[in-house]
Amino acid sequence: MTQEQNLHQSMTQTAAYDGQPAQLITLSNAHGMEVTFMDIGATWLSCILPVKGNKREVLLGVDSMENFEKQASYLGATVGRYANRIANGRFKIDGMGYKLDGNQSGNTLHGGSDGFDKRRWQLTEHTPLSVVYSLVSADGDQGFPGQLTVSVRYELTEDNRVSIEYFATTDKATVVNLTNHAYFNLLGANSDHDCLSHIVSINASQYLPTNAVGIPLGNLKAVKSTSFDFSQPMMISERLLGDEQQKAAKGYDHSFLLADGCKRDKCAATVTSPDALVTLKVFSTKPAMQLYTGNWLGGTPNRNGGSYEDYAGIALETQFLPDSPNHPEWKQDSCILRPEQEYHYRTCYQFEFSGDYSN
Repeated sequence: MTQEQNLHQSMTQTAAYDGQPAQLITLSNAHGMEVTFMDIGATWLSCILPVKGNKREVLLGVDSMENFEKQASYLGATVGRYANRIANGRFKIDGMGYKLDGNQSGNTLHGGSDGFDKRRWQLTEHTPLSVVYSLVSADGDQGFPGQLTVSVRYELTEDNRVSIEYFATTDKATVVNLTNHAYFNLLGANSDHDCLSHIVSINASQYLPTNAVGIPLGNLKAVKSTSFDFSQPMMISERLLGDEQQKAAKGYDHSFLLADGCKRDKCAATVTSPDALVTLKVFSTKPAMQLYTGNWLGGTPNRNGGSYEDYAGIALETQFLPDSPNHPEWKQDSCILRPEQEYHYRTCYQFEFSGDYSN
């Protein structure tokens, strides 16, 4: 039985929260890359690369529904209605105030305690290389205004990209910020290696300082001469905990305002494995990206019957800057979606690996 067949079997042995088993779909391309998705949370469950003839799982994940529901790290899930944090769970649109479900230190994280990561999405399209999941979020869901209709399209391309497109419409002005919360370990997610020896570059000249619970302190700050300067490739461990900002978060858990050119297909970030056999390139039309080095992953269930340690994987969450509803002064697209508009953003994770036809 293959790894993917094992995953399909183990993830569906126990029913999900609604009494029905999860539905899993695996896509594979001509080069032997395999990705698996699940309707619960519209989740990216697995990403297997054929590296030097061996199958290497590079995505952190679980192998049972019990563990998926137990974990609180959003492993591979689509998070929303609003990714990242909204201070005190409060914001205003056109002078009208809204109070959201607070689920972390009085703030709203990733949409609230019953966010999109916990819902069963509807499978609305499936081809050999793509899958589309859709969801309707009612007016007032977790305190957010407007009925929001959302879809997420995953596509695996023949040049080894996982392309994720997000679409949404609303019947009332609301805030929307969708992302995927995949954690990558390019040495192998099932190995005992952490992500701290990965080499990272980020196409950004500014990052957003935060307080001890991840809420922005106000203004963006230049990365130059700080431990947040990834303008040149740098090993994560080189400046880990290198200043007070990182010490408060136990590592990197900060947003970077991406260079304008990233919206026009310039690379937003790269991650290279310590053995130099795998490189991940991130492209996105979103204005910002949260770099999270898995600082609090310890105790999260893994696929081996045990649990991950802190820093087991790196998340590269493309999004609006955190708490954007309360900071209209920031130079980025508005996070407010109105009835006459369509929310549409795309993020691509492109893998280059030894043995790949393009290398």
